[in-house]
Amino acid sequence: MPAYHSIFLQDTDVRLIANFPLLPLRTRTRGPAYTLPALPSSNPAHESPDPDSESYDALDEVLSLYRANTFFRNFEIKGPADRLLIYGILTVGELLGKVPKVGGAREGEKALMNTALDNQFAIPGDAAFPLNQAFEAPKDRQDAETLRQYLFQVRQELAIRLLARLYAGNSTTPSKWWLSFSKRKFMGKSL
Repeated sequence: MPAYHSIFLQDTDVRLIANFPLLPLRTRTRGPAYTLPALPSSNPAHESPDPDSESYDALDEVLSLYRANTFFRNFEIKGPADRLLIYGILTVGELLGKVPKVGGAREGEKALMNTALDNQFAIPGDAAFPLNQAFEAPKDRQDAETLRQYLFQVRQELAIRLLARLYAGNSTTPSKWWLSFSKRKFMGKSL
């Protein structure tokens, strides 16, 4: 059974830095990403919109495919959108590893946001980045800074959305259905 790929592969008018896409995001955090319309107030924060919705973005896809794709050790990259999917899955794995097993939503929020707001993370081209063989390095310093800002925005938004899913029904303990995947490593890699 093959791994699930991004539905944004057919988007051809996306800005690329090296071979990493800067896809639009539904976000409230500042950054270089084009902002999609917000969700209607009737849609719960812990659920993704319908994939046909104009508010559906690549981060909704990352969170919906995370648990299925973590079982794969190999992943064929079919386009730039798959690279964002890979980075998002690795980021969610890193965030899940930081969630305290006990404690309420406040401690979970603190742990996730501290991890997401840490600006000392590797980007493609850095020696510490785990998948440099699949990602190209930015061609100059300006592109590298734009990519770092975009990935910083992605990390913050993933932390916010993951937090809503982890503590959806019960604010005292995180969801065991998400935490059961905290030890799994997608493609045997971690950020």
